[in-house]
Amino acid sequence: MASIRPFRALRPAPDVAAAVSSVPYDVVSTEEARELAAGDPLSFLRVTRPEIDLPAGADPHAPAAYDKARENLAALRARAPLVIDEIPSLYVYRLRMDGHEQTGIAGCFSLDEYDANLIKKHERTRRDKEDDRTRHMIALRAQTGVVFLMYRADPGIDALAVQLTAGEPLYDFTTGEGVRHTVWRAGLDQTAGLEDAFARIPALYIADGHHRAASAARARAEIAKGAASASDEANTFIAVAFPDNQVQILPYHRTVKDLGNRSPEQFLAALRGRFTVTDGAPAPGRQGRVSMYLGGRWYAIDLTGVPAEDASRASSLDVARLQRSVLEQLLGVGDVRTDTRMDFVGGARGTKALEAAVDAGHAAAAFSMHPVTVDDLMAISDAGQIMPPKSTWFEPKLRDGLLIHLI
Repeated sequence: MASIRPFRALRPAPDVAAAVSSVPYDVVSTEEARELAAGDPLSFLRVTRPEIDLPAGADPHAPAAYDKARENLAALRARAPLVIDEIPSLYVYRLRMDGHEQTGIAGCFSLDEYDANLIKKHERTRRDKEDDRTRHMIALRAQTGVVFLMYRADPGIDALAVQLTAGEPLYDFTTGEGVRHTVWRAGLDQTAGLEDAFARIPALYIADGHHRAASAARARAEIAKGAASASDEANTFIAVAFPDNQVQILPYHRTVKDLGNRSPEQFLAALRGRFTVTDGAPAPGRQGRVSMYLGGRWYAIDLTGVPAEDASRASSLDVARLQRSVLEQLLGVGDVRTDTRMDFVGGARGTKALEAAVDAGHAAAAFSMHPVTVDDLMAISDAGQIMPPKSTWFEPKLRDGLLIHLI
């Protein structure tokens, strides 16, 4: 069974919460982070992407970057200010965007349960990304990036969330992207009730944040080597857990820089030799279809006849069928995580971003995907399978800097 643990959050004073909070560190490049934080001394990007305060071209993974992160967090604690709650608490975090609403419970979750796969994964992690966040956590002795978890909806947790959200929030603000972030702190009785309710949840699922969770596990091991400085807080990681019936998954689109020495006409002919290809819309209307933008036009590619590589649910996903039958066999793209010909566009940016990339010559073709379902994700995780890379895009996203876990 799952467990959730209250903690003493390090967090911004309410009147500066909006200014302090930032987009997640891993959805922006160094240049984008520098632009977002320009002229804003309170931006939490100065903690999560500290290279923006180093000279241009500085190595974001050099010791100086992690030293700068520690220095910037100390400065922010005094300047913002950041405060520490006196009593360990759980929190309710609500996201609203474009008519969609989801309400989750924020707290700390067990790394022992993560290791035992009671907290289930669907994605492989990259060692270099783990290295970065592990070093960041150890330098700051804090977890600053929040993991996004899911659980099968539970009426008891729903009822407590309704009760809590009737009260006065700690934070309530809307970002420039149009996402409203509202956070409440649970009282002692409500925290105890949530702990009891989560103890009945059979499993948790990582939706977004596999690298943050894996890095927390590695940071715990590193801290444990110096037992005199280790703390029990390092045995947990910060996350917000949302009920599955409130979570929305958006598609994760693909672009490819070239067509493997084919002209657009030759590539289209090669596709038609293998699949049913018709004029199409920017968004595929159902699973089994992929929309392709090529030469200023949208086409629909029917992938339903592509055999799955094996009996696993993961290999039957549209992203897996597209990878095997088009990207690999026609374009020679092997590992999409490392092939520099590939790029990815999160669903929140829409298909206009795909058109813009192709029309500007930054990509030769773009593929618009139908979203993976929540049921797909949970079933694949339950089976111990791994989804193809870049299968899911979750929106709206949690903000960094609102709830920080000191370890």
